[in-house]
Amino acid sequence: MDFGIHIGTRGCLTTRDNIMAVASGAEAAGYAIIGVADHLIVPVHTDVRYPYTADGIWPGAPTGECFDAIATLTFLAGFTQRIRLLTSVLVVPYRPAVLTAKLLSTADVLSGGRVIAGIGSGWMKEEFAALDAPAFEHRGAVTDEYVRAWKSLWTDERPAMDGKHVRFENVVFRPKPTSQPHPPIWVGGESAPALRRAAQVGDGWYPVSNNAQILMNTPELLKAGIDRLHRAAEKAGRDPASIDIAYVWFMPPRWTAKTGADGRRQMFTGSAGDMLADAAAFAAVGVKHLIIYAQQPTLQATLDVQQRFAEDVVRKST
Repeated sequence: MDFGIHIGTRGCLTTRDNIMAVASGAEAAGYAIIGVADHLIVPVHTDVRYPYTADGIWPGAPTGECFDAIATLTFLAGFTQRIRLLTSVLVVPYRPAVLTAKLLSTADVLSGGRVIAGIGSGWMKEEFAALDAPAFEHRGAVTDEYVRAWKSLWTDERPAMDGKHVRFENVVFRPKPTSQPHPPIWVGGESAPALRRAAQVGDGWYPVSNNAQILMNTPELLKAGIDRLHRAAEKAGRDPASIDIAYVWFMPPRWTAKTGADGRRQMFTGSAGDMLADAAAFAAVGVKHLIIYAQQPTLQATLDVQQRFAEDVVRKST
């Protein structure tokens, strides 16, 4: 199992120097992946609950700060050499399919084949409206069709598509991505449609620990989700072992033990030994890539968490 960090482009990570410091530090510390969240425009008010916080409020709402995820990855590609670059996750309907295929392919080529396309269908209805994206209610079907379009553009000598949401023909798409056959597609989400999508078109499944409706914050709960994924893969005619398993622990590690509502110690809290055991427990149920949320209110605090977790867990697990 390898390790990564997830960042939101807000707060202390809205400057060139600070993002460079976090990414360079992560690469030097031995992390294999850096994931960047995706928002383009932030509504002042949303009636939709954010799935991954207890109060349903998206953490970026107070400031409205965000960078484009693919542009940020391309920037990261310019001063890193090894760390893989993940959209965590890209909201597929926000950008036209052909444009997104070109942006991801460009980042992949310029990074030497280090891009991972983490994808989702989105949750913030008001952001869809502000972007004049396809209808929120159709986001699942749009996501599926856009991903099929990407694959055609990335792999076919003469790509073409005549779908409901994407149409193109008589085009040349070059250069092709450096990653072969294309950048890996990790499907985010914990719901049944997300599992179906991962089983049908994904190279990996990329769930989050703390979806309030579908908790996966223990190895046992995640294992149940992986079992559901494998059943969906078999139904789709795929070998379940062909689908990579990545996982986001969507809370910063803390070196003081915290007890959950069930009376158990919360994962990735407590001693270094506790955290090593937690990582091993997730590896044992099939996680190949474990990504933590390290961002803090200040740059130095973020770097401290990132470095300490690397020393206590990452370097001792690999």
